[in-house]
Amino acid sequence: MNLLSRLYYVWRRSAKMFSLFLAIAGPGIIVMVADNDAGGITTYTVTGALFLFSFIWIEVLLGPVAYICQEMTVRLGAITKRGHAEAIFDAFGSFWGWFSLLDLTLTDFLTIVTEFVGMTAALSIFGVPSIITVIVVICLIMSMVISGRYWTWEKIVLVFCVLNLIFIPAAFLINVPLHSALSGLIPSFPYGLTSNVMFFIMANIGTTIAPWMIFFQQSSVVDKGIQEKDIKFSRVDTAIGSFFTIIVAVFCIIIFATLLPHANIQDAATGALRILSINRYVGTAVAIGLFDAGLLGAICISLASAWAWGEVFGWPHSLNHPFKAAPGFYVFRVLILVGAATIVLIPKAPLILITLFVQVIAVTLLPAALTFLLLLLNQEEVVGKYKNSKLQNILAVIIIVTIILLSTLYAMGTIFPRLFG
Repeated sequence: MNLLSRLYYVWRRSAKMFSLFLAIAGPGIIVMVADNDAGGITTYTVTGALFLFSFIWIEVLLGPVAYICQEMTVRLGAITKRGHAEAIFDAFGSFWGWFSLLDLTLTDFLTIVTEFVGMTAALSIFGVPSIITVIVVICLIMSMVISGRYWTWEKIVLVFCVLNLIFIPAAFLINVPLHSALSGLIPSFPYGLTSNVMFFIMANIGTTIAPWMIFFQQSSVVDKGIQEKDIKFSRVDTAIGSFFTIIVAVFCIIIFATLLPHANIQDAATGALRILSINRYVGTAVAIGLFDAGLLGAICISLASAWAWGEVFGWPHSLNHPFKAAPGFYVFRVLILVGAATIVLIPKAPLILITLFVQVIAVTLLPAALTFLLLLLNQEEVVGKYKNSKLQNILAVIIIVTIILLSTLYAMGTIFPRLFG
């Protein structure tokens, strides 16, 4: 009987802890899964087609890196109750505040363009005109906030996050050369360290760790009302999200490395069309996944910018506010969505080039965002006992220096094309 009592106690305690986790989870999973946006899916598909399985180890390595960066935003948001834009203005002054805000807005706008590129291209496979896709998507995104409740918005977005995992079952519908796929876990550069390889390393880093993610998760933590006592559950939430974002990236690479090895494709939609002729179920799954990825990206990235501008200008900027209570917040979000969608509808716009280069732009601007985050997490008067440990600082500095080094090497390779062969 004593044993049964203990088991019952453990079960009750575990059930209570799990319920608490479910109540707190959301921001970490959403930001990480949404990180596999349309530009990210295009980057993974082209990478898989060009370099087969050789980039898998890089994706796996990026999982912990993404977690380290995003875990810091959890602590900062839960302790300060301020978004990242507001925290930078308060700690470093208006010059650096405006620098970070305009940096974020430019990167976000270009990234949202790539989301609409992906969504329109994905639905065009099924015969849906681009203008219809744009109108429906914008209406859908804005209708999600009509209730004026963060919790409602979060539940809807989590449904789209589940759909983003469609690449995982799709990979099990094909005959993957398991030995070749597993060999991709071994660090190597079988194609050499050329300028093209450097470009795709940069693009993959840029789509896995982006400035908007830092701003989005910190503001999301604040808007949801995450407290200091909830940090441990938020860390688990972020870790789970990191796991799934890397799993989707790896499976996406596996699909294209298996079905379209060394194929000359420039985007995921083109790849989906070619796969349709090989396996219609997998091709359809890729098209659906691409649309969902673009939708998730547009939802979260537009919100990251709207939250940031609301924090800086003092507008009401919570998803718990209806439109009448926060008009500036919602109008700004509509404007950035409409502006990005308009570019996609311009005839002969260089959309594919924008899609790939925006990932590289993001990674070149990332060190500034990470540096501000690192400095803020070292201000004991701001975060108290949640100040970065020595190990966390070392890891963060390694990440920042590595990104700066890769950015420099890429720039040198662009200026001197023969540098890397």
